[in-house]
Amino acid sequence: MAVRLLKQSKSFGGVLQHYAHESTATNSSMRFSVYLPPTANLNHKVPAIYFLAGATRNEETFLSFGGAQRFAAARGVALVAPDTSPRISQGSSHWAYGPGASWYVDATQPRWTKHYNMQSYVSKELPALIQIHFPILPTKQSIMGHSMGGHGALITALRNPDLFESVSAFAPACNPTHGEYGAKAFKNYLGADHATW
Repeated sequence: MAVRLLKQSKSFGGVLQHYAHESTATNSSMRFSVYLPPTANLNHKVPAIYFLAGATRNEETFLSFGGAQRFAAARGVALVAPDTSPRISQGSSHWAYGPGASWYVDATQPRWTKHYNMQSYVSKELPALIQIHFPILPTKQSIMGHSMGGHGALITALRNPDLFESVSAFAPACNPTHGEYGAKAFKNYLGADHATW
């Protein structure tokens, strides 16, 4: 589970880092960002909040534009933000599914199953990788998200009740299958049978 540092910068006494790694869940290169507060080091592990971004966003959106680092630094909390999907086109040019819009599900349709396994990525592979490489308390992790990422945070927390202490969703796509774009995405990823959604 090697990670490659792409860039880093100082932020509110801590450090904001952007990484890439080869993912077994998505069979592709994946990116994520981590903010470590000033108190985080090998001798002092800190709590972490995972942030799942909305459709068409990426691993830099929340930590580049949200300003959350100031609050995380003051409270001694790390922030982890994965990319929203593998950046591999499966012939789709629609913004609601494909690169930038995984809906944080594990695809069951042959066209998508090789790479689009984001539920496994955010609930298993990424937390394990974070535990190996960063001073994060494994029993003090929470998850949050916005829009499509709010949906992802909710389903990830509900499916993994022992992984996260809390879940927050901001303007979440709580019922995406009843909207035009969510229904298109779920049909592509999970098939036409609504019972499997």
